[in-house]
Amino acid sequence: MLNPQLRSRWMRLDTAQRLKRFFFCERSLLVSQAAWLPSIAPLEVKTTLARFIWQSAETAHALRNRVFELRFPSRMLEEQGADRALIDLFGAVKDSPSVPAFLLSVGRVLLPALLDAYQAYLGASDSIADGPTHRFLSLALTEKKEQIQAFERWADAAASQNPESREGAIAWAQAVAGRLSEAGGVGVGPPPSSTAVGPLPGSKTYVIPRRPARDPGFWPCRFYWPDVVDSSYPYGEGMQLQLRSAISHLNEVWAIEAGGVILSAFADVLPWEWIHNSARWTYDESRHCRMGHERLMAWQLAPAGIPLGTYIYESASEEDPIYLLGMLYFFETKNIRHKPVRAQLFHSYGDTLSEHDMDFDWADETMHAGYGKHWLKELLAARGEDPAAYDQVRERCEKLVADCVRSATPEEIAEIKAVAGALIAQATRRQGSRGF
Repeated sequence: MLNPQLRSRWMRLDTAQRLKRFFFCERSLLVSQAAWLPSIAPLEVKTTLARFIWQSAETAHALRNRVFELRFPSRMLEEQGADRALIDLFGAVKDSPSVPAFLLSVGRVLLPALLDAYQAYLGASDSIADGPTHRFLSLALTEKKEQIQAFERWADAAASQNPESREGAIAWAQAVAGRLSEAGGVGVGPPPSSTAVGPLPGSKTYVIPRRPARDPGFWPCRFYWPDVVDSSYPYGEGMQLQLRSAISHLNEVWAIEAGGVILSAFADVLPWEWIHNSARWTYDESRHCRMGHERLMAWQLAPAGIPLGTYIYESASEEDPIYLLGMLYFFETKNIRHKPVRAQLFHSYGDTLSEHDMDFDWADETMHAGYGKHWLKELLAARGEDPAAYDQVRERCEKLVADCVRSATPEEIAEIKAVAGALIAQATRRQGSRGF
């Protein structure tokens, strides 16, 4: 009899069981992270976290597909079994008591647990028989290292800005670490018999934020440009159109937040494909936000004079979350026809960067409009309502926005006109009236 080989330690179904655990941990964590997007103030953190959520969704998607391959012909996955206590813990960080506590528990406890598990798996599994898993988990390992470093920076910065929350954040992270230990960690071994249940000490039941947090480096407002509240104010052409477009892209920050809320709100109502699609949608919106930010910074405009608004998110944040989904769908379908025309105008101005960003934005929004219609219909059907009523949701969103706009005070209107005028004057002085 030949000597046994180490690479044969896990058979096909043993391997599938471990990958299923990884899938549920990734799924649970990304859903928790998405819920926190409106509460994160720094723009760099908000946009980068959206990218990390998408990365986790891609890893989870690959894990899920690999489990199906290994369990063929079975397509059953939605059982958590002995891993439930572990998976529930990854979901429990949704109820973190503060932003620093959330960042610390994810960055110092949960992400390192996944990193260690992936390293252990790649070291112990068979790179021949399980080569496909080795490819995507190797990528996930690289991404997790970047994520941990970023969360460490963010947690330190959040704690230094809110020193009174430091002690509570540390206690929360310790509680998460303790529960993780009770659950046996992620690892690659068999799960323990732990059945730890109940909320963690210090947890605070998650509630969708009514108002989103805003980066203090920008000018905070509800309405981010005068034409939103005054239809006689020109959208502009030439340099003013370039500026207005960049401001619009920056202010797609609301769509990042809405995407995170709805991803989390409907994660247990709609199938996995919803999470996968909405993670991509949320990440795309973060890219659009960054497009505007980078153009404004390239034009050397002072952030303190750049408006960062909240009105679109706030117009639906106290409604059923279906209206935040509807709000995304409404604005995707409302504005998409303008994108190619504006890209052509930017081309005529010689502004290749604005043209480039608008061109890619159009492709994203075409896809997003499909997401909105499809998932509104699926959500209505899941609720036992008529899927054909999706357009009624869109129409109500239009009314919600209009009602919010009508609430603008004379002071708000005067202030945003003054801020816009100062930006236009600053841009004119820097670049000249012929455009950027």
